[in-house]
Amino acid sequence: MSAEQVIHAVVWFGLGLALLAAGGELLVHGAARLARTLGLSPLVVGLTVVAYGTSLPELAVTVRAAWTGAGEVALGNVVGSNIVNILLVLGASAVIAPLSVSVRLIRFDTPVLIGISLIVFLMGWDGKIDRMEGAILLAGIVLYTLVVIWAARREAAPDVAEEYTAAFPAPSKTTKTLLGFYAILCCLGLALLEVGTRWMVQSAVQIAQAWGIAELIIGLTIVAIGTSLPEMATSLIAALRGQRDIAVGNIVGSCIFNLLLVLGSAGVLSTQGVPVPDQARWVDLPIMLATAAVCLPIFFTGHRIARWEGVVLVGYYLAYTAYLVLRAAQYEVVMHYFRETMFLFVFPLTLLTLIVTVWQSLRRSDLPK
Repeated sequence: MSAEQVIHAVVWFGLGLALLAAGGELLVHGAARLARTLGLSPLVVGLTVVAYGTSLPELAVTVRAAWTGAGEVALGNVVGSNIVNILLVLGASAVIAPLSVSVRLIRFDTPVLIGISLIVFLMGWDGKIDRMEGAILLAGIVLYTLVVIWAARREAAPDVAEEYTAAFPAPSKTTKTLLGFYAILCCLGLALLEVGTRWMVQSAVQIAQAWGIAELIIGLTIVAIGTSLPEMATSLIAALRGQRDIAVGNIVGSCIFNLLLVLGSAGVLSTQGVPVPDQARWVDLPIMLATAAVCLPIFFTGHRIARWEGVVLVGYYLAYTAYLVLRAAQYEVVMHYFRETMFLFVFPLTLLTLIVTVWQSLRRSDLPK
């Protein structure tokens, strides 16, 4: 490709990203208001419509990539989005304001996320995620959604209900005009998502080919960050407002959605299955699993995410991004020293800190009241 064609692809990528952000915003707000107008409880709206709605860009991009044969972009988008959500979005939200974590997330949703991440890792070990495995993941999202709705309807904590009511207030009166307006917002959001994903996937593949960068890395970085903008906006705003369950629950719910519905849809729609390259099997999927697993001790200690823990999460995302850049540039010598530093010093120190923090938290809980 010529320089003009590369610039042209970058411009179309930016336009597609802008349409994705606008479409996701319209769809989430339209669907949330429509659900509240129809009388759904605010907690159900927050845990389903919002968490899933902010992941629709990932769904649109991944399905489009799988359908057009860009399987590595599809895989990279899902894996990269989950890493971005936990390390960057959740970490940055905690840096803005320490986040409280509900007991429900610790007992149910986070273990579910870890379990699904492990299942996806095992599914991809043979080099691809085929249609049968994709169908299993799709069945999982149906089961999980039913469980979430059942559990949310039993939720009686007044502070949680008050928080979601403030975020998604029911209209003073239900009218056909309101229902029509919110339905139009949803349709407009879907249209913008469709156009934005087409431009974004096509231009991302062109950029990867022009610069000699693997499609997997494009999916793990630029596409993953772009499609994670709705989660980023929702969680950062929720953190600024002090809305506990929206900030953390949105991230955990979106990660589960990405693995079950987004990756499951890609597996079913891709005729050859979603390819899982060796680099993804040995590096990216294990990192995704590790980021999910690290949530449990962080959430457990004091049922909150402290600012220093947020800084650590963001730092790890910057280190992961630096590794991807070195991998794309094929700086083998620098990558060797980078890996040694991370595995011999950074990872062990972080693990030791988490173990000590959890142990201290357990000791405090055993102290006489």
